[in-house]
Amino acid sequence: MSILKRFSDIMSANINALLDKCEDPAKMVDQILRNLNDDLGKVKAETASIMAEEARAKRELDECNKEIAKLLDYAKRAIEAGNDDDARLFLSKKATLTEKQSTLEQKVQLASSNTLKMRQMHDKLVSEVNELTARRDSIKAKVATANMQQRINELGSSLNSSKSNLGAFTRMEEKANRMLDEANAIADLNAVPKDDIESLMNKYDTKTSSSIEDELAALKGNRSSTIDHELAALKGLTNKE
Repeated sequence: MSILKRFSDIMSANINALLDKCEDPAKMVDQILRNLNDDLGKVKAETASIMAEEARAKRELDECNKEIAKLLDYAKRAIEAGNDDDARLFLSKKATLTEKQSTLEQKVQLASSNTLKMRQMHDKLVSEVNELTARRDSIKAKVATANMQQRINELGSSLNSSKSNLGAFTRMEEKANRMLDEANAIADLNAVPKDDIESLMNKYDTKTSSSIEDELAALKGNRSSTIDHELAALKGLTNKE
């Protein structure tokens, strides 16, 4: 039966491998659960159909067995009554039903085997759904943590980029300062030097404040007076001697 192979393939699928291949495990988990629940519904329906087929086959077999037993009983009665021809008819009908009995037994055996397989797959699929449902929250929590860590990593990269930009800005500022210093130096070198005589004349063009000149004259006068007094004193001493 194709349905058996289909669901056998479903049961043998490695869910962890599917999770590894997907880009968003959280979304994939939900999708897998939806798929498994859909498949579980189909397995239940197919299992119920096969179980019903098994029940019908068993009922037909039971009816066939009862009919065979009844024909055998009638054949015995006919023989006891001395009616061999009637007994032959009953036994002929019994032979036909015996062939049908063999076919029904095979049908029941196949239906029973299919029912067992479907129930096994049903139970395993239920187990898979329950296990994955229990693991879903854990998987989603891990995905949320991973996404948060990724955001932190991206912010760290942005910060490193900002630091790099700041360093580049500082280097450009230093370069601008060097360019300004070089331009000023070239301007000084290009300036026309003044004549030495002109520089000397500028020296004497600077006028001293009148108050300073007055103070200088006073100091000179006081110094001359003091010297004169000292000179007179010495002369007087010399004359006394």
